[in-house]
Amino acid sequence: MPGTVLLLAASPVGKGCLVDAASVLPVLAAVPPAVLAGTDTANVVELADPLEPQAVLTRLRAAAAAAGPLTVFVTGQLQLDRRQRLPHLALARTTPSTLRYTGFPWHWFREELRLRAAGTTTVVVDLHADAEAWGWLRGHALECGPTAAVYGRVAPPPGRRTVAAPTYMKAVATILRSGGRPAAEQLHQMALGRIAGEGEVGDLVLGTAAWAPPREVVAPAPDVIPTDPHAAISTAVRAGRHVDADVLAARWQEAAAGAHGAGSEEALHWAEVRADLAMFAGDAERSCRTWLAVAAARLGAGQAVDAPAVEAAVDRAHHQWGRIADTARARDLGPALAALRARVPGRRQGALDHVQRQLQQLQLQS
Repeated sequence: MPGTVLLLAASPVGKGCLVDAASVLPVLAAVPPAVLAGTDTANVVELADPLEPQAVLTRLRAAAAAAGPLTVFVTGQLQLDRRQRLPHLALARTTPSTLRYTGFPWHWFREELRLRAAGTTTVVVDLHADAEAWGWLRGHALECGPTAAVYGRVAPPPGRRTVAAPTYMKAVATILRSGGRPAAEQLHQMALGRIAGEGEVGDLVLGTAAWAPPREVVAPAPDVIPTDPHAAISTAVRAGRHVDADVLAARWQEAAAGAHGAGSEEALHWAEVRADLAMFAGDAERSCRTWLAVAAARLGAGQAVDAPAVEAAVDRAHHQWGRIADTARARDLGPALAALRARVPGRRQGALDHVQRQLQQLQLQS
């Protein structure tokens, strides 16, 4: 099956730049696509110093939807936003004061990659952290979702007025250009050996295997126990068996609710899976309703209005609402979305105004 490769290199323009991220792209681009992906054929998407986080999200989402193996190469710098203290990949227009709106939230990687089958996703990173992000990493893991294997390094802040080089990623590219395609773990170790020989020390090394089925979830029924339910669901979606995929997710949601409670993270995870499945099936109304329910459940459980999972649920409900073709059904859901948007404005300025304007237009069409 063809592979997909996403090359993402980003760093701010100007004095806030910690690493010359884009310098690695010519080296990576010189590697044949099939070698980058570790497959016979592959499609490569390159993002060099992107300006808008939504543009990155669109490309990542498209790559995550690909059926075959996915390899994501990320080079850049890690910073914390001042409001939530969450890590972001800084983009070209990012400054410390605008990071929340101009950077790419790291948890978006998890959100977009979570439905992929285990063993099909590899993320290779070469990041430089600013002082605050470096401190955050002492007590937090930097991961990309339960089904993604992550390899790479995060380097501490470089010296003042110093722009670092992405030496780890360049080492990865150099090894791949030699013509071989070692396994991800071996490639990772070979790259670390090269940069260690060049005097690079003090890095945080990342090397995590992909997801294993959670032991704490009670199996729904003997006849529907896949080793990896996410893989079984993904297979059903790719085959166009959307009803089967939703039935399987519903059974796991019911099992999680029975074991942990309807408002538990385990149960809400499967509700989110079902919202995505409705989107894949082209049922925007059902997807919107489900995301609205997930957002309401999280808020009802006391989660903050700017918690990443709450914002993501409202953002996705908003997106699916805009895709509902039936005017009457969109009009019916509009007030609930507007009420949530009033509480959860999200990261995109003017989101509430957009809902209110669209709702007014829908009401005029009644």
